[in-house]
Amino acid sequence: MDIEKEREEIIELYGNYFEKLYNIPPLAARILGTLIIDGCKTGLTFESLVGKLSASKSSISTNLNLLLKMDKISFFTKAGDRKKYFKPANLSERLANFLKLIDSEMAIINRMVDYREATASCPEERCNLENVKAYRTHVIEVEKVFTKTINNFKKIEINNNNNK
Repeated sequence: MDIEKEREEIIELYGNYFEKLYNIPPLAARILGTLIIDGCKTGLTFESLVGKLSASKSSISTNLNLLLKMDKISFFTKAGDRKKYFKPANLSERLANFLKLIDSEMAIINRMVDYREATASCPEERCNLENVKAYRTHVIEVEKVFTKTINNFKKIEINNNNNK
């Protein structure tokens, strides 16, 4: 296996995935993929990202700021070193963002159930009510799985931080 080729292909796969998932520019998606592959241990500096991605400093800066604002990445500094080291957000944090979306959807679903219960006047609307209730049950189960997974990742992350 050509490790460097595999690395590049995985970064590109991540890039395509994150571009669609988060509706972000291709460079931001590739930065995130690069940080996941190459920056998980020690982080990557701005300069190393410019070199690895062969992009302009202004493009890298703009996209790093976007990812920081979206909480997809974080940075840290080292004593005596003025550079910022960028890392991907912890997996538990990335999954928590999905949980926020699920919570938002649940609020809408609950309002729809209340509305439909108050207004259902024909078989089609009653069928719609039953569908929405079934979907709510599904979303509740998804929320439970996400919460359990996030808690598991938090334990792993705490353990990893304690073993440094």
